[in-house]
Amino acid sequence: MEIRLSSVLLAAALLSGCGWFHRGDKGPTQIVAEESAGEPSIIEPQVNRRAVKTPKIKAKDFELGGYFGALSIQDFGTNPIYGVRAAYHVSEDIFLEGFLARSKAGTTSLEDVFPDITVLNDSGRRFTYYDLDVGYNVLPGEIFFGRGRAFNSALYVTVGMGDVKFADKDQFALNFGIGERLLITDWLAMHLDVRDHVFETDLTGRTKNVHNLEATLGLTVFY
Repeated sequence: MEIRLSSVLLAAALLSGCGWFHRGDKGPTQIVAEESAGEPSIIEPQVNRRAVKTPKIKAKDFELGGYFGALSIQDFGTNPIYGVRAAYHVSEDIFLEGFLARSKAGTTSLEDVFPDITVLNDSGRRFTYYDLDVGYNVLPGEIFFGRGRAFNSALYVTVGMGDVKFADKDQFALNFGIGERLLITDWLAMHLDVRDHVFETDLTGRTKNVHNLEATLGLTVFY
């Protein structure tokens, strides 16, 4: 009887100890859960920021420079031309531009066949024009050279009027053109232009409108 009682008490003690052990296990588990439920620590990213150089384009709106190229004078061949240009930029898209240029006409096909025939004297072959144009930047953007260099650019159109002195006469002329402006530096620009000068003449024996195409390359500075 005593042995059975001792066995029962021993079993009860063992069960009671196991219960306390399990309850003790739950304590640390709850503490870990409470710690994990807290706010997570913030990890600051280590980013090496790249230095960005913004273009320092001059705020001035005036542009001045020169150009040279080839002028095709109708009936008188293609000849060198050189001139100066000045522009005022009214806004980012619209500008006013003036031109002064000079060339010298060659010989006509008639003079080439009959050398004794002279259509114009030496002074009459001088071709000089003064123009005032309005320009509009149609496609402003950038041109890339290689992988690491980009230049601001603009494709523009121009229309204007002026005076052409040719064959010792002053004649009213209209002109139309298209060009590309490329900013090489903050103050220096390169221009590639194609223009047509249209005026009326009667040098060939009948009055007609002649087209005189020119293609030029030039440099201008902003100030």
